[in-house]
Order: sequence, then C-alpha cells, then structure tokens
Amino acid sequence: MSFDLTRRELLAAGAASLLLPSIALAAEGPKELTLTTEGGRSVDAWHWRAKGRRLGVIAFSHGALSAPRKYALLIQPWVAAGYDVVAPLHVDSTDHPRTKDFPGLASWKARIEDMRAVSRHIGGPYVAAGHSYGGLTALTLGGANAVVPEGVAGPLRDPRASVVLAFSPPPAIPALVQPGGYAALAVPALVQSGTRDLPPGAPAAPDGWRAHLDAYEAARPGGDRYALVLDDVDHYFGGAICEPDKPGPARPDQVARAVDVSLMFTRAFAGHSARAQKALDARLGRSEGMMLSRK
Repeated sequence: MSFDLTRRELLAAGAASLLLPSIALAAEGPKELTLTTEGGRSVDAWHWRAKGRRLGVIAFSHGALSAPRKYALLIQPWVAAGYDVVAPLHVDSTDHPRTKDFPGLASWKARIEDMRAVSRHIGGPYVAAGHSYGGLTALTLGGANAVVPEGVAGPLRDPRASVVLAFSPPPAIPALVQPGGYAALAVPALVQSGTRDLPPGAPAAPDGWRAHLDAYEAARPGGDRYALVLDDVDHYFGGAICEPDKPGPARPDQVARAVDVSLMFTRAFAGHSARAQKALDARLGRSEGMMLSRK
C-alpha cells in the first residue's frame, strides 16, 4: 500500500480495523525482540516490517499501563503505508511481569533506557512517536527539556530522532517536564489533542483539552510544528487505542484521521517530500472533524 492512499480509504481502513480482536497485531506477524539496556536489563519489543517499499522507521512508545498490542489502529496503517514500527513494552505496562519492581518515577528512567535500546536497534534516523506518557517520551527524544532521571546520563535528546508524533502528550508536570521545558523541542513535531481530552484532575473547563497542546504552544515557531485537534475525541478515542475497556463510543474514524495527518506529516518532514508538505498544508484550518494549525 503506498502513501498515496485517499483520505476515504484511510478512514475506511481505520473503521474496519476496530472490528478486529485485540490480538490482531499478532496476525500482522511482528518479530519479537529482546533488546538490552546499557545497564543490562532485558526489554521485550516488537518489530513490524513495512508493507511494500520501506519509507522509514517509527519508534513507538505506548501510554502508561498500556502495551503496543493495544494500538493496532495506529500501528497497522503505518506499516501498511511503508513504515517499519518498533515498539517496546515499558515497565509501567499492566502486561509487564516486573511492574511492581519499578514504582513511581522509576518508570521514567526505564522508559528512557528502553528507547535508547530501541534507537540502537534501529541504528539510523527514525520517527519518535508516542501516546500520552509515550508522547512525552517521544517529545523528549526530539529535544524537549524533560527532567533527567536519577541514574541516567543526559542529554535525553536522541540525534537519531528526526521528527516527533505526539498523541495527547501531558502538559508540564514538574516531576517530568518543567513549565517551558517543551520550548527546547528541536525537531518538527505533530502534537494531537481532542475536544474531550481533559487531563486527569483538571477542572471541567470547556477548553481544558488545550493542556495537551502545551508542547505545541511552548515550541519555538519555525513552520514545522503542527497541532491537530480532533472533534469529540477523548484521551483514548473512546477505547479505540490504549485502553480498550474505556467507555465508548469508540472513534476509529478519528483515529484514521489522526493516522492520515501523521502520514502526511511524516512524509513531509522525515521523508523530505515537498508534495506531502503541500498536501498537509492544504489541510490547515478547520475541516470535517478536525482543526489543523501550524507555527
């Protein structure tokens, strides 16, 4: 499947894939990996090979408590469009057998170590992508000035991370990223939120979802930072990604829109395609179900 999928085809594919069971990723045949951190800890990861002509590699960091297998609606279309995807199982996942050994912010240290192991496995330029906690992880790889965890040598930026896809990343959290820390973002980035995506514990303000755009708002202008806001979408797309047991209705149509924009963005800035950037910029402003901004 080439990048030149029509928007309708992408939306249809996303909607259809929601009907697959949570084990659908296994049917795609990812290769199971055991990576090793610099400290010698083993990291389980999965590597999906691109369908057809390989356009690049996406390193994906899942949300807190989640797992790569719960992101079929993101990963499968990326693979179908020509991207390898490498995704580790972080220690904060409920699927991880040693979760209790990494309480509190020990998971942050482990995430940095995990993604460094993934970067070494990839060995060249890649797209840093992530959702929620994973969105912060991806932004950090792209240069955001996050808190350096004890026992980890800085800087946290990975020069192999050429662009960032951050789905619903957290606002500034002093223990992880200080206010203004996102201003150090050094690469092109797409930051997503939804109009029902209220941060936990935040007041029920109509525009509370804007907190997930902190990275976009703080990043220095340069023409290569984009904000995608999806109508009527919460943190989990109604259970379509991350945590399938969340109350719906699930929004596979909106996941497909996010995938559509992410592919145009990735082709434009990781693939250096003027045609893709032109298509992306043609979507700026309000269109069906979404708002796309650029700075």
